[in-house]
Amino acid sequence: METLREMLGNQTVFLMEHVPPAFIILSLGVAAFCGLVVYLVYRFFNRNVLYSESFNLLIIMVSVVTAFIIITIGTNLVLSLGLVGALSIVRFRAAVKDPLDVGFLFWGVAAGLTAGAGMHTVALMGTAFIAAVYIIFFFVRLDKRAFLLIIRYRAAAEEALGANLSKISYKLKNKTHSTDYTELTAEVKVKGNETAFLEPLRAIDGVDNVVLVEYTGEFT
Repeated sequence: METLREMLGNQTVFLMEHVPPAFIILSLGVAAFCGLVVYLVYRFFNRNVLYSESFNLLIIMVSVVTAFIIITIGTNLVLSLGLVGALSIVRFRAAVKDPLDVGFLFWGVAAGLTAGAGMHTVALMGTAFIAAVYIIFFFVRLDKRAFLLIIRYRAAAEEALGANLSKISYKLKNKTHSTDYTELTAEVKVKGNETAFLEPLRAIDGVDNVVLVEYTGEFT
């Protein structure tokens, strides 16, 4: 009866004979290129408040790692079963804060899957199409963005501040009262870089400071 070691040895020979090194290099190269495209899109069109270089590099690694896993699974039954068992015990404890980041991870995985399966044209065309769609929507959303308007003021400025805020479209998110001052947080829509409405608010007697922060959905 053939032992497990002999089976693994035979499967390894099968793998080396039926998967040309040129195919492996090409598949990994396509996966790395697609991962690089995802990296650049995330780097230059990221809308998060804080940019994570580590997460972005992870996308390239995920693309390449997924590619050589698919190459192995597609040509070697015994090793594929071992990989499934090994991956089943992996636990990822790092939380993804922005749902859009999950989309970028799936994008990297999809590029690695198609490249590792030998569908290089699909990997390249799919990556280019997703990148184009995302960039188009980025510039469409850029025309009018949501911001958080944070105003800290004293009680004497309440009436004048209310009159100025009534001139702009806003949604109240939070209002905190203390002994000496009140802090108001509102969501406002800003078209382009038009921030002229801040000057009248800042000029009100009793307003200590006015802060405008881009709102990406992390706050509730």
